[in-house]
Amino acid sequence: MAERKKANRSKVILVAGGAGFVGSHLCTVLVRAGHRVICVDSYLTGSPANVTHLCSNPYFTAIEQDICDEVEIDEPLDQIYNLACPASPPFYQADPIHTMMTSVSGTRNLLRLAERNGALFLQASTSEVYGDPEEHPQQEDYWGHVNCTGPRACYDEGKRAAEALCFDSLRTGSVDARVARIFNTYGPCMRPNDGRIVSNFIVQALRNEPLTIYGSGEQTRSFCYVSDLVDGLIKLMNRRPNPGAPINLGNPGEFTVMELADLVLSTVETSSRVVHAPPAPDDPQRRRPDISRAKTFLKWEPKVPLAEGLSRTILWFQKSLAMERPVHRVRRPARQPQPSILSQDL
Repeated sequence: MAERKKANRSKVILVAGGAGFVGSHLCTVLVRAGHRVICVDSYLTGSPANVTHLCSNPYFTAIEQDICDEVEIDEPLDQIYNLACPASPPFYQADPIHTMMTSVSGTRNLLRLAERNGALFLQASTSEVYGDPEEHPQQEDYWGHVNCTGPRACYDEGKRAAEALCFDSLRTGSVDARVARIFNTYGPCMRPNDGRIVSNFIVQALRNEPLTIYGSGEQTRSFCYVSDLVDGLIKLMNRRPNPGAPINLGNPGEFTVMELADLVLSTVETSSRVVHAPPAPDDPQRRRPDISRAKTFLKWEPKVPLAEGLSRTILWFQKSLAMERPVHRVRRPARQPQPSILSQDL
């Protein structure tokens, strides 16, 4: 009973990358739960606008800082979430060395901070550690198929190094570290120009521009709505005992890129059409998480269907782009495509 009361009490929680897309949603949920939240963000890809609604709350503090510099907080911390790193290719490839060092030096700095405070630590890793996978769906014990010298290596290998730091810290007993491998996530607060497929398609459709598909469009992705992901992150952070292994967090429903484009076109009143461009280097051809471990250890699985989450996201983008130029209405309800045949073995 005493352990349960301790687990449920208000905590002091640091969220690195807290002004980013996922981080801002996480901060909002934690503050609403009554926790004291310290957001640390360099604003390289995060935005102060994402946390403006929290700034008047006495339980929330925002600090502008790059985690590649030593992080000092003048109050005891109970938990640290590390979500600090550009997550879309145009941004992480713009300064690849800084991207790599954010995952390596930045993670090391935050692990030291967790060790000094005796704080639980959660590292946001990525499905990109699997590279262009030869195993399908991807289980956590798959070691991956990553090009360690390609243009995506700064992100892929940086996250793999961050995972190694976390599990070495766990094995040596210095930090109670957990690792979430995050698959494609979407929702409100995505940057219009962040280069990720969902935001690209939505913004192009709202602007009546061609929807650009790199390659054939037969490559597959699994799309998880941000509220489902945040729920999984919190469950992993608070799970006792530590699972001692990485946990996939994503939606196992699998769709081709062409199916996603069709859904966007059927949801937005637009004159846009699909155009094809050459494939991106090292672009994974198949991506779907095996979430058996999350179901077992966390009692977690996503709840928001793609059509529903996409409609919510489109409405948010309509509002955020309204000052830029007129956009078209969303057709509702959205048509839900069936997952591709590859996704039937759940």
